[in-house]
Amino acid sequence: MDFFNNHIKLFVAALSLFLCLTFVVAILPALNNQENNAPLPTMTSLSLDEMEGKKLFIANGCVACHTQQVRNVEMDKVWGKRPSTAADYALNKRVDVWRNTATLMGTERTGPDLTDVGNRQPSLEWNLLHLFQPRAVVEQSIMPAYPWLFEEKSTLSAGDIEINVPDKYRNSTQKIVAKKEALQLVAYLQSLKQAELPDGSMPMKFLYERKQKSENTAESSLPDGQQIYVANCQSCHQANGEGLKGAFPALKGSPIVLGDDLELYVNIIMKGYDARAEFAVMPAVGSNNKLSAEEVTALINHERSSWGNSAKKVSKEEIRKIMDLIQTTKQ
Repeated sequence: MDFFNNHIKLFVAALSLFLCLTFVVAILPALNNQENNAPLPTMTSLSLDEMEGKKLFIANGCVACHTQQVRNVEMDKVWGKRPSTAADYALNKRVDVWRNTATLMGTERTGPDLTDVGNRQPSLEWNLLHLFQPRAVVEQSIMPAYPWLFEEKSTLSAGDIEINVPDKYRNSTQKIVAKKEALQLVAYLQSLKQAELPDGSMPMKFLYERKQKSENTAESSLPDGQQIYVANCQSCHQANGEGLKGAFPALKGSPIVLGDDLELYVNIIMKGYDARAEFAVMPAVGSNNKLSAEEVTALINHERSSWGNSAKKVSKEEIRKIMDLIQTTKQ
């Protein structure tokens, strides 16, 4: 029984058992996982600026409130086109020997998931304004502001990117310009896009999908237009459809929303819009997020019948015809 009375032997035995278990339970499976999970063909490595932005994302505490993982449940469908897989994180590497920040999947969703935010919100102007003052674009936001990523100038220099901040959130009349760090952080956010699966690969289906009520009406066959608006448009045009003065135009009472030029309307959704100097550039929301004819129809009908708007609803056949024409022109 000398073994149990000898603290050195007990310590060495316990340490040896711990190291063996660590190797078998943790290290071997990790090596096997690394060997069997390659990056998806459409994935690209982060650029230098995007990598610096990732470090700023960590340094400024963004990892505490934002996840980067679309779970396999239907309620997560708003964050990505499919559930996340191990291959989505295969390109991530350690920052250095001491810090293993390869994946930033996170543990808490105080803020929205960012897995596909590069497609969901690709606007540079929106992202910069959101960093400077989150409540300028999302009134109920509890995210802290990051004004130290910006500077005030009386005159702009070549290459400066000014952000249009509503008067309510200004302390002076000087121009507010994004620093290099703000642009790097936004570059990282814009790089967060779910990669396409290889041709022929079927994405995993979300669990617990809500069953649609089956009614024999054209309207019931369409998806929820309000949900599509919230996921793709609300961050800029706001929940009340009034947009933000000097930044994003209003949809409430908009001549484009209420007008009869459906081709222009669908073109703006699918290809974006940059024809009015007083507003930020609108990205190609429809193309970036691969909205179907049914989704675009539901979105248009929601916008044409909300916030006091009252315009004739459109059919998916009309919208599909215009989208086919856009696709043909693109080719």
